[in-house]
Amino acid sequence: MQSTVLQLQQNSMLLCFFGLNIVPISWLDSPPMILPGDVRGIVLLALTETFNTLKPQPCVKEPELCQPTSKLQHAILYTAIALATIGVGGTRYTMATMGANQFENRKNQATFFNWFFFTLYTATVVSFTAIVYVEDNVSWRLGFGLCAIANLIGMVIFLCGARFYRFDKPQGSPFVGLARVVVASARKRNLQHSSGGSKDYYYGHGGVTDDLVGSATPSSSFRFLNRAAQKIEGDIKPDGSIGKPWRQCTVQQVEDFKTLIRILPVWSTTIFLGTPVAVQYSLTILQALTMDRQIAPHFNIPAGSILVIVFISTAISPTVIDRFLWPTWQKLTGQFPTFLQRIGLGHVLNILGMVVSALVESKRLKIAKTHHLQDQLGAIVPMLALWLFPQLILVGIGEAFHYPGQVALFYQEFPVSLRSTSTTMAALIIGISFYLGTGVINLIQKVTRWLPDNINNGKLENVYWMLVVVGVLNFGYYLVCASLYKYQNVEGADCNSGPDSEK
Repeated sequence: MQSTVLQLQQNSMLLCFFGLNIVPISWLDSPPMILPGDVRGIVLLALTETFNTLKPQPCVKEPELCQPTSKLQHAILYTAIALATIGVGGTRYTMATMGANQFENRKNQATFFNWFFFTLYTATVVSFTAIVYVEDNVSWRLGFGLCAIANLIGMVIFLCGARFYRFDKPQGSPFVGLARVVVASARKRNLQHSSGGSKDYYYGHGGVTDDLVGSATPSSSFRFLNRAAQKIEGDIKPDGSIGKPWRQCTVQQVEDFKTLIRILPVWSTTIFLGTPVAVQYSLTILQALTMDRQIAPHFNIPAGSILVIVFISTAISPTVIDRFLWPTWQKLTGQFPTFLQRIGLGHVLNILGMVVSALVESKRLKIAKTHHLQDQLGAIVPMLALWLFPQLILVGIGEAFHYPGQVALFYQEFPVSLRSTSTTMAALIIGISFYLGTGVINLIQKVTRWLPDNINNGKLENVYWMLVVVGVLNFGYYLVCASLYKYQNVEGADCNSGPDSEK
């Protein structure tokens, strides 16, 4: 069940990126794009539990006499799950972009992202606790019904403010413009670089091709791309508009593509920041299954629900960070930390979380050997599952640093033409990380004996130490990328937020 939930999460994150980058930008900030899929999926799931014809009939006698699930029931269930998954992918980070678009001040935008993640993780905590409890102890019908009602209430509240929202000007997919830069620069590869200054470059014509008309020559970095904006007779119409869009680009399109290239190395480091977390999620559940999860005389923590500790710590951390840590940082350094520094702190906390995970697992295995439980499949080690909390708390706090930092960095550093899809880069990271995490676990099981069916007879701590090494190497790579990166759209304190940022 837990692996299915995580797989749905990684699928929804990839759908968030690819789906939103295929559709035109004019759709992304509209309520019809943001809401219906999620609501329809949840409502359809609720209906599968409401009408007997849409769900398998209960077994009234022997299990072998149970009626098989019909094709119609399967089709409706999978349709509901698909709609819900697409809905999550279409709302989670699109809402972040749309919310930030309502603010002009970059400090307010950064603060918004912190509170966005606070709300997101708080809702996740409620889902993993209250909703799961209702579904397990009352009924699935009520659980799905509560989810559907919550979605409908959210949709109504959202639509009530639609007339007050600020929307981006409708335009086509910006990635078409980026593709044109690649094609145009390749087709003009034999063209000599201009030495005549700005007059030899095309900046647009009255908003026909791009309303972001520049006035300076293209930057010297990635100079080979500048050919795409050089004027050639026949590529521009007499009225000044582009006649051959796959041979002639604007300077702004070229500079947008360069900006994307500059930020990609920083983005790539966050993939191996998220992969250890994805692996830890799965391994922590395996550990919890072999530990004493009783925290009250008649209550055991479900193994899958132990991950809620990550979400709780992530939900609480932004408030503590904004109200206490950043003011202290400012007093010591004279300025608030940059987005890159925040992401770097997330790297460090993530590594520390893996170190603690390895140490706790070593202790668990030692206790298992002391009680001769290595060869007993399913044996419970006399060690409280509460020992897993510190590593989960560290990872959760780390997420409170690097996820909001990533989203805010991408939003403020991406070109204006890509801003509506910039926050989906974080969604892409999550999706790739979970897929890589699954691949890492499968690879370890094939080439080592660290993860047998009975982890009491394995070397799970070696997996965590391997993740520590990967984390340290990736952090070194990140430091190199961060030190070489130069902010494009924000400078110094402009990219920071804090409790006193408006004073």
